[in-house]
Amino acid sequence: MSPTRTFTDAESTLLADAQFFRHKAVITAKIRCMLEETHRALQADLDPIRLITPSSFNPRIHQLVKGEHLEDFPYQYLDYPKHFQGGNTFTFRTLVWWGHYVVCAILLEGGALRHYKQQLLGRFHQVAGRGLELSLAPSLWEWKRGEGYTFPITHDRKAQIAAIVAERSLIKVLRCFSFEDVNVRDGQLPHLACETFRAMLPIIT
Repeated sequence: MSPTRTFTDAESTLLADAQFFRHKAVITAKIRCMLEETHRALQADLDPIRLITPSSFNPRIHQLVKGEHLEDFPYQYLDYPKHFQGGNTFTFRTLVWWGHYVVCAILLEGGALRHYKQQLLGRFHQVAGRGLELSLAPSLWEWKRGEGYTFPITHDRKAQIAAIVAERSLIKVLRCFSFEDVNVRDGQLPHLACETFRAMLPIIT
C-alpha cells in the first residue's frame, strides 16, 4: 500500500480522539460569537464617523466566513466594513487563523488609493508606533507576517514607508495578536478589532 494511504501512529491517535473534535467545535462556535460581537462593536464605532470610501460603498454590508484551508489551517473571519466592487476594495478584516494568530487588517485598492497614500504619509505620526505593519506582499491575500512579508510602521521609518507605498497598487495595513495575548484569551476580540480600526482611521478619513 502506498505510504500516502497509511496512517502514522500519531495520525491514528488523532483520528480516534473524539474529544479533540468536540473541542474544535466548541472553539469554532466561540470564535463565531466573538466575530458577531466584533461586528456590532465596529458598527457602533463607525456610525458617527465619515470615512473616505468608494462611491457605491454600503456601510451595512458585512460577511462572516469559516473555512479549513488557509495554507492548510482552519480560519474564521469577519469583513466589516466590506466593499469589493469594480476594482475598488475598502474592507476591514478580522481574521482568526488557527495555528498562527489573529489579524486585523484594512484592505485598500482602487480609485481612492492615492488619497489613502497621502493620508498615511501626511498623518504618519498619528499612525506610527501603534503596533501596525504595512504588508509588502503584491496581493491583499497574503497573511504571513515578519521579514519579507510586513514592515512595522514606526516613527523612524517614514522615508522607508513612503518609498514602499509610492509605486504600490494596493495598501494593506495590519496588526497581529498572539493567541497567548491575554485579551484574546479573555474573549476581548471586539475590543482589539475596534482599537486597531481606530488606529487606522487617519488613513481613511
